[in-house]
Amino acid sequence: MRRWLVVGASLALTAALTSCRPTTSGEHTVVTSFYPLAFIAERVAGRYNDVVDLTPPGVEPHEYELTVRQVAQVDTARVGFYERGLSPSVDQAMDNDSPDHVLDVTGAVPLAAPVTGSGIESTSDDRDPHFWLDPVLMRHATRAFARTMADADPDHATYYLRQGRRLAGDLGRLDGDYASGLRSCATRTVVVSHDAFEYLARRYHLDVVPIAGLEPDAEPSLSRLHDLAGVISEAHVTTIFFETLASPDLARSLAGDLGLETAVLDPVEGLTSADPHATYLTLMRQNLAALAKAGDCT
Repeated sequence: MRRWLVVGASLALTAALTSCRPTTSGEHTVVTSFYPLAFIAERVAGRYNDVVDLTPPGVEPHEYELTVRQVAQVDTARVGFYERGLSPSVDQAMDNDSPDHVLDVTGAVPLAAPVTGSGIESTSDDRDPHFWLDPVLMRHATRAFARTMADADPDHATYYLRQGRRLAGDLGRLDGDYASGLRSCATRTVVVSHDAFEYLARRYHLDVVPIAGLEPDAEPSLSRLHDLAGVISEAHVTTIFFETLASPDLARSLAGDLGLETAVLDPVEGLTSADPHATYLTLMRQNLAALAKAGDCT
């Protein structure tokens, strides 16, 4: 009898411990289309859900093709969180293998049209997808996701809404730091390899000038380089920025010709292996420091 009591107690303890562990079943999985949305999902819902970023680290989300396994993850997930028009493969999976609860972030964050000639990789309906570089718009996305999680999992609704408010507070402080850090700058012109930063520019009154024009990988014409040299001289630009997931060759070549510095301005589309502890917030603060230095902001 004593042996069976011990076995029964052991089984009960095992069941209790198992119930406390995060589950890997689709019932408690949130699939997200790329890193900025995965960041929101992890902060808001990571305690009770497995958050899956469908775009691997170091990969551009625009052209990534989902694997069969990833499509199956979408099909069985509790919640799908994506930006329609950014990745056709994800759009198709969300349409054909839709989770029970789906949030297309463009329903919460209105997208703007790209600036003509900016070199932005637009969505399928020609809108600028890079809203996440504006912390204010990230707050809108956060609140919408928290409400979606509360609907999908009512038992933990209070937690999701509270976490949403906490992240919104962090994003509000980030916005305040950008506004104060970029308020007084010697130059407000930012030269980039190609332009993913129009939302950030509009929010904080910067003038973003891309090198490559319509095609970010194309060599600029001689007339384009002549015009850029004029803009750089007139605006007293000291730094040309390149991105983490794109080749720096064009920016470095132009900077070398003009005797300027180069620096990284991260579009925060995905994480790289360079900093295993990086997050959306740390990368955005690195961008702020780089912009403030290049613009001689006080």
